[in-house]
Amino acid sequence: MTTKHAPSDDGEDLTARPSLTRRSLFEFAGLAVAAAAFQSRINASAPPPAGGSAQNMGSIMEALSTYMSEAAGRALPDEAAEKTKQHILDTLAAMISGSELPPGRTALQFARAYGGKEVATVVASNFLCGPIEAALTNGMLAHADETDDSHSPSQSHPGCAVVPAALAAGERFAISGTHFLRAVALGYDIGPRFTVTLGGQRFEAESHWSTHSISPMFGAAAAASCAARLNAQQMRWMLGYTAHQSSGLGAWNRDTEHVQKAFTFGGMTARSGVTSALLVQAGWTGVDDILSGKDNFFAAYNPHADPAGLIDKLGERYEVTRTNIKKWPVGSPIQAALDALEILRKQKPFDATQVKQVSVQLATDEAAIVNNREIPDICLQHMVAVMLQDKTVSFVSAHDKERLKNSETLRERAKVQLVPDQELERLMPLRVAIVTVTLTDGSRLTQRVDNVRGTPENPMTREEIVAKATDLIAPILGAAKCSSLIEKVFRLETVSDVRELRPLLQRS
Repeated sequence: MTTKHAPSDDGEDLTARPSLTRRSLFEFAGLAVAAAAFQSRINASAPPPAGGSAQNMGSIMEALSTYMSEAAGRALPDEAAEKTKQHILDTLAAMISGSELPPGRTALQFARAYGGKEVATVVASNFLCGPIEAALTNGMLAHADETDDSHSPSQSHPGCAVVPAALAAGERFAISGTHFLRAVALGYDIGPRFTVTLGGQRFEAESHWSTHSISPMFGAAAAASCAARLNAQQMRWMLGYTAHQSSGLGAWNRDTEHVQKAFTFGGMTARSGVTSALLVQAGWTGVDDILSGKDNFFAAYNPHADPAGLIDKLGERYEVTRTNIKKWPVGSPIQAALDALEILRKQKPFDATQVKQVSVQLATDEAAIVNNREIPDICLQHMVAVMLQDKTVSFVSAHDKERLKNSETLRERAKVQLVPDQELERLMPLRVAIVTVTLTDGSRLTQRVDNVRGTPENPMTREEIVAKATDLIAPILGAAKCSSLIEKVFRLETVSDVRELRPLLQRS
């Protein structure tokens, strides 16, 4: 689980290190040079940007909107294409498993009651909705839990908004699987760049705005607009509508039921992104450049930010390759601790009866997030106890609320000590855990994990991602449908109409 204090697990990144301050954003002046070079490649006739001027801001918007308008016809590098498929599968699995959880059930109940034109798939249901309602519902499903992906530098969860938006708009316009793939990749590229440029983790902490809604909303809008094949001018208007809708407060962190949090991260963002795209596709016009001029986006959110960050290495660095996939179906601060326990068991096998004590050191803010929480999958002490008992953690075991009261689990939980560590706090956004297991024979085993499994520095294999997806999908839709869906996602280039996914995403 990510919070306004700490981004989701990712490796070292200059735009996300704790040393980033508003003052240091000025150091990004070199990005203006990159922006000029990028613009000259897109439109050689454009005048060179003047640093800090309205003209420079205008060239950034032109470069950004041109790039976005050409995304549907631009082939992805092999690595980016493979990663995008992995994140599509991971997000679809999160939607399907999320349908069984309270936020997901609430969303499905709303969608069924609200109705709408039968255009787009409502995942894990047996009915259709309009694209806006489907995006909202599927976004809620995707973040009904903590199984969806996360992007550390932007302090956001891209997939839970981008994939639902691309799917809903893709069905509306009957796009191909290749087009869908490129729309999703564009969403990952655009949304995160907005909050990285604003300042990421520190921006959210200081401003109280939620990067977890601003970034996914722009990502969803970009993906839906790519599906709608908006031209460059329409992309500029679309960004204006998205900027006006961008919202969300850090108060989501106080939601103990995960319903409003699911809306803020996924439902609201996917809905608003699709809305922006469909309004402009229907003929709406608006502000030509929301990034410059009076009362522009950056003036409202962070006047010190350099807008050139929006096109920094655009077309060279694909943000989907910097996005994490969680191995374990638990909150992000718990991931490294479970990794450490798994590593220690491989080094020296032991069972719960041999364990006297488990000490887990986490960054101070991280420890506060997962300390004896009332929700099982974001309670560190409980999840370590489950790991001691089962030697693994599954989706089912991580969401078994009855087990919170189980006497045997409580006995193991009593062995777990959580230690807030200020030194580890200084390493944020790198989420580090140091786990020490003391056995009954007096021996001590210690393991430090800096890069959890699923981060770009320690990526999961396709096979591991398929195993995770199977654990989430098969119990709900069945093994045969699960297998067919996985195969279809990894062969998206052969899909002529994204609506071919529908029978594999819904209940019979």
